[in-house]
This record gives sequence, structure tokens and C-alpha cells, in this order.
Amino acid sequence: MNRSSDEVAQFVLSWYIGNMVNIRATKVNWTVISHRPDGLSLPLGEAESEKRMKVERVQTGVRIEKHLLKVLKGLAEYLDMSLGDLLEGIVLHAFEGKSPFEANTLEKIEQLKAVYGMEFGSEASHQMIED
Repeated sequence: MNRSSDEVAQFVLSWYIGNMVNIRATKVNWTVISHRPDGLSLPLGEAESEKRMKVERVQTGVRIEKHLLKVLKGLAEYLDMSLGDLLEGIVLHAFEGKSPFEANTLEKIEQLKAVYGMEFGSEASHQMIED
């Protein structure tokens, strides 16, 4: 099937405008669990849907320090989640003054920082400049 360049451009443009995603909060029978490498437990039993939260996710062009991004991507892969889900979780926890990670996940972050050459911590916040 041949498509004109206008049709292809229109398709590509619509791909990045945003995504509608249904997220279900669930009440779970915790008798059967699966242990993830990060120490979190996931329910495997039957879940009752209590409420649904409809969200709209949008593509963004955020600029971020490259070593930090590599660590975040590595952590998302380790936790078997998308980078966007990881960032949403970190921010939502920070907004409530909570730590988003348990001790074993913080250890993994330190390992990833060493692997990807991230030699700074929170003291660098708002102090970074670009070449």
C-alpha cells in the first residue's frame, strides 16, 4: 500500500501527541505473591477493581544529564517498568515527602551509578551547567 508523505507525516505526528491510559487501583488478595529483584511483592491472586483513574500521558522533551538518565533507564529495566512509570513514582513519592526506594533498591542505584559513571549526588542539584 502506497501512502503519500502527508499521510505518513500525519500518522507520525499523532503518535507523539499523547496517550490515554486507564489505570486501575485494585484491592488484592495478598495470599499469593511474586518477589521481584527489587524486593517488592506483587499480588498474583484475583483482584477486585475499586476505582479507575483515567490519565492522559503526553510525550515530553525534557533535557536531563546523560549519566543520570543512564542510571534511571538501568533502574527502570531492573525494576521491569518503563522510564515514565519510574519517574512518575519518584515524583509522586517526593511530592508527599516519602522515599520511593527500599534499601536494596538504593544499593542497586549505587551499583548503576558506578557502572554508568555518575559521580555526583543531590549536592549537584541546581548546580549543573552545560558546555
